Amino acid sequence: MKHLCFACLTFLCLFVHCMDQPVARQALSLAPVVARTVDKMHGLTFVAPPEPFPQNPMPAVNEVGANWIAVVPYAFTRPGTSTVRFSEHGGQWWGESPSGARETIRLAHEAGLKVMLKPQVWIPRGWTGALDFATDEEWASWEAGYEHYILFFAALADSARTDMFCIGTEFRTAIEKRPQFWTGLIAKVKQVYKGKLTYSSNWDDWDKVPFWSELDYIGLGGYFPLVNETTPDVERLKSAWQPIRERLRDFSRRQDRQVLFTEFGYLSVDSCGWRNWELERGIGKRNINEQAQANCLEALFSVFQQETWWAGGFLWKWFPNMRGHEGYPERDYTPQGKKGEQVLKRWYRR
Repeated sequence: MKHLCFACLTFLCLFVHCMDQPVARQALSLAPVVARTVDKMHGLTFVAPPEPFPQNPMPAVNEVGANWIAVVPYAFTRPGTSTVRFSEHGGQWWGESPSGARETIRLAHEAGLKVMLKPQVWIPRGWTGALDFATDEEWASWEAGYEHYILFFAALADSARTDMFCIGTEFRTAIEKRPQFWTGLIAKVKQVYKGKLTYSSNWDDWDKVPFWSELDYIGLGGYFPLVNETTPDVERLKSAWQPIRERLRDFSRRQDRQVLFTEFGYLSVDSCGWRNWELERGIGKRNINEQAQANCLEALFSVFQQETWWAGGFLWKWFPNMRGHEGYPERDYTPQGKKGEQVLKRWYRR
């Protein structure tokens, strides 16, 4: 103490005095909450383009305030088959290829962004949650193909220093019937990838996934049906979120894991506060409604942003080359150039 100058001693005395005041103690107790809010994952899910980026897409990501992107290299399982097909050396859209994924990850890291690599299986005219087979032989065939696909990209994720890896998306029936395959797959992924792990469950089955303790985050798609109105009001949407928020909070505490919305988003059409996956059919004929999309995004962030158990989420979806769903970007999930982008920017840049 004898080496402290007079000004330092004065400051120390004032600090001790101030900390004894109720307001100061309250402000100090809030500091960890503020810090955790700053650390939220403000993510965008990149739509893999057919061709290389005509220009670097990351400045636009930084401009909207995002700090993560998700890169999605697809594989394919055709109905009636038990195979998983993907291109290890090209042959798919550039953004889905290993070289395209690597370049996207490189550009993101160069721009100071973190990356989740999220390989997904596409089933034409089908859904991964309903994937099922009649025999153990068919299951074994599909699982061998899926394991090869996931371990290939887990190794790529590790070599590219990707920040998080997602082991699968919405495999409801496969996990219910074959849970041992998934626990074994997680163990194999950990042998080749050293970063954070999650799984993307569906909005209505996240509490039935048996292996959250083996992963770092409880991942789920935040597509909960909320309010079935043409342009749902923000306050009504927030009220509809409350019981869902409480269930997720309680589940997070029991699992001792943060909840991550591995996907969330809304079409910019009428009634997008309800069942968006149904609205995708015939999207080109639906009424454009940017305000409905903006209200849904505003309500989601208003409810979850301050929750310390909520890790954040990845907006579905963001077009680096501005190509939309079936040629209808003005109706698609992307908020780019719409009222929803301003909502996203306001929350992401806080």
